[in-house]
Amino acid sequence: MKIHSVTPVRVDAAELTRRRARYRRLSPPGVEVVLEDGGPEAPPQFATRDDIETSTSAVTEALAKASAEDYAVRMPDCVLDPAVPVTPDGSAVPTVGMLRLTASHLAATGTIFGAVTRNHIIGEALAERIEEYGLGPWFAGVAVLDLDFDTIPDTLRWNEAVRGALDEFAARGVTAVINGCSAVDTGTPHPVQLVDPAERALRLLAAGAQA
Repeated sequence: MKIHSVTPVRVDAAELTRRRARYRRLSPPGVEVVLEDGGPEAPPQFATRDDIETSTSAVTEALAKASAEDYAVRMPDCVLDPAVPVTPDGSAVPTVGMLRLTASHLAATGTIFGAVTRNHIIGEALAERIEEYGLGPWFAGVAVLDLDFDTIPDTLRWNEAVRGALDEFAARGVTAVINGCSAVDTGTPHPVQLVDPAERALRLLAAGAQA
């Protein structure tokens, strides 16, 4: 299975290389992710609602321009699922969202889940997506970490910040939390499962391809 993906923000060569290596590490056997930069029209980061809207337009355009011949699916490199239609559009190469796949899987198993995000803007957009997908009854809300964009490749800093949020979710009886950034490695030992949406989505797509 070959998956086409596009970053939601402009990234430099080093960060694109890091993200590509991460996908190679996460991909199950038989799955290949072809990741491309979002291009000059993509925002440098998600700091405002306009950034998210600009990113959605840039990702939509980038996916539409790419040849669909070799791909089984398209999946944006973003937990906000930019360019992912709420209702399937019948495209020969469907665009699927890692948030939708991950959250739907958790809900299907009866799991009440939360999420952590870097800032409030991302948190609000993620919560809106969950509602659009009809998964609100299983959603325990978002904890905002208040981290800057440069924290994304810094696994240690991110996971240190996440620990306090997981403690709060645990006190509420929540057992799973979606990591609200598709480009961060999750490595925090904790009774609450910190779910990597990219890893979970790839695993689910691989299982579906084999069914």
